[in-house]
Amino acid sequence: MALADIFTRPNPVAGAGASTPRGFGARPAVDGDELRALIDWVDEIAALTKPDRIHWVDGSRAENDALLREMVDEGKLIKLNPEWRPGSYLARSHPSDVARTEGRTFIASEREEDAGPTNNWIAPDEIRGTITPLFDGSMRGRTMYVVPFSMGAVGGPLSHIGVQVTDSAYAVASIGIMTRVGTAVLEEIAAGKPWVKTVHSVGAPLEPGQADEAWPCNDEKYIVHFPETLEVWSFGSGYGGNAILAKKCFALRIASVIGRDEGWLAEHMLLIRVIDPKGKAYHVAAAFPSACGKTNLAMLRPTIPGWKVETLGDDIAWLRPGEDGRLWAINPEAGFFGVAPGTGESTNVTAVETLWGNTIFTNVALRPDGDVWWEGLTDEAPAELTDWQGNAWTPDSGRPAAHPNSRFTVSAGQCPQIADDWDAPEGVPLDAILFGGRRATNVPLVVEATDWTHGVFIGSNISSEKTAAQEGTVGELRRDPFAMLPFCGYNMADYFGHWLKVGQKLRFDRAPRVFQVNWFRKGADGRFLWPGFGDNSRVIDWIIRRIDGEVGAVDSPIGRLPKLEDLNLDGIEVPASDLDELFAVDPALWLSEADLTEEFYRTFEGKVPAPLYAELAALRYRLKLAQPAA
Repeated sequence: MALADIFTRPNPVAGAGASTPRGFGARPAVDGDELRALIDWVDEIAALTKPDRIHWVDGSRAENDALLREMVDEGKLIKLNPEWRPGSYLARSHPSDVARTEGRTFIASEREEDAGPTNNWIAPDEIRGTITPLFDGSMRGRTMYVVPFSMGAVGGPLSHIGVQVTDSAYAVASIGIMTRVGTAVLEEIAAGKPWVKTVHSVGAPLEPGQADEAWPCNDEKYIVHFPETLEVWSFGSGYGGNAILAKKCFALRIASVIGRDEGWLAEHMLLIRVIDPKGKAYHVAAAFPSACGKTNLAMLRPTIPGWKVETLGDDIAWLRPGEDGRLWAINPEAGFFGVAPGTGESTNVTAVETLWGNTIFTNVALRPDGDVWWEGLTDEAPAELTDWQGNAWTPDSGRPAAHPNSRFTVSAGQCPQIADDWDAPEGVPLDAILFGGRRATNVPLVVEATDWTHGVFIGSNISSEKTAAQEGTVGELRRDPFAMLPFCGYNMADYFGHWLKVGQKLRFDRAPRVFQVNWFRKGADGRFLWPGFGDNSRVIDWIIRRIDGEVGAVDSPIGRLPKLEDLNLDGIEVPASDLDELFAVDPALWLSEADLTEEFYRTFEGKVPAPLYAELAALRYRLKLAQPAA
């Protein structure tokens, strides 16, 4: 079959619906057994879900414009005032469908031990028996869109491709921003490149004459990953990563499995280029859990004169050892899917400037002038708004105007400080990897790992404090090793081991240096000790100078700390007592933390690699030596 014969058409299985004119969404004439396998798979999904129509998405501007106009006409999108926000739209989800559904997210590996204790495991046959009846007829009355997409530049050496079928036009428009969509991906499939299968339905079939909802969804929700067959099936939710399956589902959970098998890493990391005053460039990847300053660092504007940061990616990085002994990284995404609340001119002006237009907003508030607003966008709230559920709102309403997890979806190319080569197929060589959490106690502002294995040990222990820290205690820790706890597609203990194996492929003098950072340490009085935001560039400055051998470090039981005189604090005032507290290492508290680490490792039932237990033992030994004599 020639690709030119594929276009929006009635589903022969459903036997209903009108097609769009021949040629709209058509494909270039490419034949091949691999393409035939794709078409057969699409027909198989159509036979199950029974859509009225099938549309093969070509990724063109005309197609996207038509899709957006149709959603506006159907009341599924609100077009924003083009004077303030050209080419932008507002979507309002159902109140029951506003976030990732972690409790309904499963890894359906053949063996439970391959999923590990931090994932929700379910047997593949069992879950297929559950979800197949749900998908039976789930797209009736709707169009099934076939979206071929590439993570990374199409054809790039670090890129991977997939196909999503979905009955959500909102998901199609979002995928078009977040990935590279188009006929070039079909040509890759026709040439025999492996691809990941992703299936999505909002689970809201329509009977003849039935009016549609502005946000169709289903109370029953499942997001299921099949690592052995490289599939994702998502049912019931139209929101975010539940519907944009190229994002966390593919780019992290499935890609982490592919990376394990192929010898690379799929990571929940931002990616930046740091340029020093002499014009020399360095590349940094950083893994932070939610609410730990990840987007702010991805779009950092240094407060130190002469330094510059270029954004390469804000959320996901794929890291692959190169033949040169270095670790190379790409941002596999094409857009930003960011949390709106808290993003403002005082916290992240770069992000605000990125959203000037061509953006899909979800669950933010609507201003009377047709623009959008959310908490944190400006210091003062407007006098009146329409909230994210369509209700009148004033500052006295006593509830948020925007949902706390409201989002923006925008092309990365619109970021004013995006690097010119941000989507270069070969990626960039990493100089440093940062790990960080939100720690009020114990963890210094910055600490350097002594080597790769020590860095993996640090990454395996990343955590944030769930409770308010009290003097002399460590708050209850929410573990998020490598910021990957919700996103690793296989046993995390094996994942730790995979990091160690990747390190063995790197030249010791070319591997990226590993650091832990913590912008959130508090003093005994509850104050943040570090100013944060743009001043975090002062920590990056020290890291870069460490890499270049320009400054030394002080050995401590937990790693290498800066000499205080080597920190560039020109232009800011951080009292000496605050600096001392920022870098204080209390052996007794750290020994308590080591006990918590051992307790965490035990959840993996003996699978944590021996080198990490050796690091734990060495840490305890150094801490005991550092304790004051009785």
